[in-house]
Amino acid sequence: MGEEIRVEVAYALQTEQVVLPVRLPAGATIAEAIQRSGMLLRYPEIDLRASGVGVYGKLAQLDHPLRDGDRVEVYRPLTADPKEARRRRAAERKRE
Repeated sequence: MGEEIRVEVAYALQTEQVVLPVRLPAGATIAEAIQRSGMLLRYPEIDLRASGVGVYGKLAQLDHPLRDGDRVEVYRPLTADPKEARRRRAAERKRE
């Protein structure tokens, strides 16, 4: 048996955060970690083509090779434009 690495696959919803530990063969990719974690079965609404993924907060591609101890993050699509949300908050503060 070849060398194994341990990683975590994380996905955050508005009401919960799920972090699943995964063991993979050395040289495994982000896509393999997500698949092996069962995250896509648990949350079928995840669309990896539309969602970003990353390692420790840095965007990465699905074919990015992982290292032992990495934390793979599956990001949700934005529900609001960040610039527009900032404008709305600023306008609300002005009214107060």
